[in-house]
Amino acid sequence: MTPIQLPDINIWGILPALIPGLAGMVIMCVGLFMKKRVLGASMIIAIAAVFLSVIANGGMPTEPKTYFSGLFVLDSFTWFFNLLILLATGLTIPVAGRYLHEEGLEQFEFFVLLLFSACGMMFMIAGGHLLMIFLGLETLSIAIYVLTGYLPRSAVSKEAALKYVILGGFSSAVFMYGVALIYGTVGSASLPAILQAFQAGKPGITGMAGMLLMLVGFGFKTAIVPFHMWTPDVYEGAPTPLTGYMSVAVKAAAFGAFIRVFLGALPSMYPAWSQVLWVISVATMILGNFAALRQTNIKRMLAYSSIAHAGYILIGMIAGNKMGTAGMLYYLLAYTFTNLGAFAVVALVGSKGEANTYLDDYRGLGRNHPIIAMTLSLFLFSLAGIPPTAGFVGKFMVFRAALEAGYVWLVVIAALTSAASVFYYFRVIMKMYMEEPVQMPQRLQFGPGALIVLLITACTVLYIGILPTTYINMSLQSVQLFH
Repeated sequence: MTPIQLPDINIWGILPALIPGLAGMVIMCVGLFMKKRVLGASMIIAIAAVFLSVIANGGMPTEPKTYFSGLFVLDSFTWFFNLLILLATGLTIPVAGRYLHEEGLEQFEFFVLLLFSACGMMFMIAGGHLLMIFLGLETLSIAIYVLTGYLPRSAVSKEAALKYVILGGFSSAVFMYGVALIYGTVGSASLPAILQAFQAGKPGITGMAGMLLMLVGFGFKTAIVPFHMWTPDVYEGAPTPLTGYMSVAVKAAAFGAFIRVFLGALPSMYPAWSQVLWVISVATMILGNFAALRQTNIKRMLAYSSIAHAGYILIGMIAGNKMGTAGMLYYLLAYTFTNLGAFAVVALVGSKGEANTYLDDYRGLGRNHPIIAMTLSLFLFSLAGIPPTAGFVGKFMVFRAALEAGYVWLVVIAALTSAASVFYYFRVIMKMYMEEPVQMPQRLQFGPGALIVLLITACTVLYIGILPTTYINMSLQSVQLFH
């Protein structure tokens, strides 16, 4: 009789992803019994959980390890994205705390859902099996759906949540159907088994169809054209701190899973999917940048900007070389600090009820609040890819990788659309410094937490832009398993 093989259970291996989920449960218990200062207690527990998770993540692993019969993969790639997601979560918490206090929402549920979403992202990134990736994706998605409609008095927030749920459910179904087709072709949903099967022979029509359907699922979460239609409305309607979090953490986790599946399990199909991504990348850069030119709401402008940046990040994947994949990771790191800082400013300038979100509301900000205007200008410079900011280095890396791979026209189109983006970024700067001030509160209520977030993000955007070598090497080490 063949003995039953038990799964290799290792709680310590999944501890970095487990801590945010456990902390979310602790906050629920604390919130049920506390009647006063529940928001402050929830923030403290959430920040402590992020800190402990960073410690549990430790240093970069030298050798990849698998747990739970290959469902969970702990390697340098997982380590990098765990750190990125935790940084985004930790920087979002103080800004969200101030925002909720201003809105009169002294509730603990926001931080519970934020930590659950981080837990889902980390399990998705570490998935060595398509079902594990799907479970992480759904854990993340359900929490974000609820957070999108978190503003009880906002019809726009409720509408955004409804749109997100409907389109998100559709994309999840498409992704799962792709997984089913891959399973039918290979006989397994394990990434190593898929890699061997696709390398051994032609995948057939069902295998190709499954690959394309999974691409659609990832395309929705990364907000690339033509799967971007939800982004402007959801970004506008969601609470501003959540919008910043979605634009960096959710996008980073989706790209991480995208890389693990397509470069880790489907590299033999690179000639097919790279051509599809070439077209998608061009369409994403063009539509994202030129649609942003027409926006008068800064949250919608940054939403279309986020779509355009997804197109730039895709260039590294299309290049298919080590520099391109490492460039994607560095780009996501730079984009995390840049966009979180930009949305932190939007949250600070915006008053109760999501007011002051139009570009005209930023007129004369340089006179009334020079520090805020200066930091926002820095973040806009980075988004435009102007040296010596981190955004410039990120674009340089993916453009260089594409040139080395022979994608000259792709880089030309990317450079032209990047030049076009300068107009709408600089339009905000011109309104802040060259137009008469509008009637705004003479003193914005910063709060120490939000001020620290602005300081960290602004300094980091400059630091990793001026001294990028350490972070480029870290990105190169994190992707060595794929090349």
